[in-house]
Amino acid sequence: MQTKAAILWETDKPWSVEDIELDDPGPGEVRVKLAASGMCHSDEHLVTGDLPFELPIIGGHEGAGVVEEVGEGVSWLEVGDHVVFGFIPSCGRCHSCSTGHQSLCDLGAVLGVGRQIADGTSRHHAQGKDLNLMCLLGTFAHQTVVNEASCIKIEKDVPLDKACLLGCGVVTGWGSAVYAGEVTPGDVVAVVGVGGIGASAIQGAKLAGAKQIWAIDPVESKREKAMEFGATHTAASMAEAMEPLQEKSHGLMANKVIMTMGVGQGDLLIEALALTAKRGRVVVTNIHPAAEMSANVSLLDLTLMEKQVVGSLFGSGNARSDIPKLINLYRDGLLDLDNMVTKEYTLDGVNDGYDDMRAGKNIRGVMKYT
Repeated sequence: MQTKAAILWETDKPWSVEDIELDDPGPGEVRVKLAASGMCHSDEHLVTGDLPFELPIIGGHEGAGVVEEVGEGVSWLEVGDHVVFGFIPSCGRCHSCSTGHQSLCDLGAVLGVGRQIADGTSRHHAQGKDLNLMCLLGTFAHQTVVNEASCIKIEKDVPLDKACLLGCGVVTGWGSAVYAGEVTPGDVVAVVGVGGIGASAIQGAKLAGAKQIWAIDPVESKREKAMEFGATHTAASMAEAMEPLQEKSHGLMANKVIMTMGVGQGDLLIEALALTAKRGRVVVTNIHPAAEMSANVSLLDLTLMEKQVVGSLFGSGNARSDIPKLINLYRDGLLDLDNMVTKEYTLDGVNDGYDDMRAGKNIRGVMKYT
C-alpha cells in the first residue's frame, strides 16, 4: 500500500515528507495506523549525526495507533487493538528481559540498523530504495509495519495523542527518577533540562516523595512550566543553582542529579557532581554524541565522597508493565500528560516542530494524524 512518511536522506538536511510504499506485515509483524507521534530530541540526533544510524531512515519512535493488519503467527494482537510502541523492543525471553530489565532487551542490538527484527529486510520503500526505521518503528508516518515485540496493547479509551508520549519520553524521565535514581521520600533532586524527559523526571521525583525538586534550564518558560509539574525551585544553570541549593539543603546538596538535557556534554559532568551530595547519584539519561569519548570528572570526588554516576536507557524501566501503570496514574490525575504537549503539528509540519524545539519553545511537540 502507499502511505506518507518523513524521511531523513542525509544528515544536516530537513526531513522530507513524501509518499512511500509499505509492504504487508511479515510473520510476527503488524501494520498500524498511527494516530500521533511525539517529537523527541533523539530524532534530532539523527539529523546532527550524533546517533549514527543508517540512512535513509523514517524518523519517529514515540507513537501510538490502531492495528489494521496482523501478520502470520501473531496471536495476542488483532485488528482494532490500540497500541503504544516501546522504542526498545522486548522479547520476554533474553537474559535482560527475564531478569526484569526490558530496557536492555537483546533485540535492541539492531536499533541502529533499523530493519525488521525477523529477517533484517525492510517493509518501507521510497525512490527505489529500502528505508530504515528509527528504533525499528518509524512513527513519523501515517502507517507503519513493526514487530509485535515493539507493541504494548492499551485500553481503547486512552487518548492516543497523549498515550504516544509513553513510548519514550515519559517512561524515560519518570524511570530515571524512580528506578535509575531511586528517589526516596525527603530527597533533594536536581533535574537538568526541562523537555519531555525532564518534565517526566520531575513528576517521577514528586511521586517518589522528593521534598525539593530543582528544575535547571536556561529557558525561562520551561522553568515556569516545571513548577506546574512539581518543581519547587528553579535555576538557569547548574552554576546558578549551586549556592541556593547548598543553602536550601543545609549544605547537604542534591541526593540525586538527573541529566535530561537535549544534548549531553561531557565537560558538564563535573558541575553535576558538584551539585551532588555525599553518597549521591548522577543519572545520565540524555544522549551524548557518539563521537564524544571524554568527560570532565573529579575521580577523587567519586572516591572520597562515594558519589555515583549511572546511565539509564528508557528510564531503566519495563515498558510492558510501566506503560499501563503510568496510564493508570494519568487516569487518577497523578501524572500530567496533557500539559506536556506544548503544540500540535501535522506530518507536513515536522520541520516546523523541530525548529520550535531548537528554539526552546516546546516541552513536547506532537504530530497528530488523521
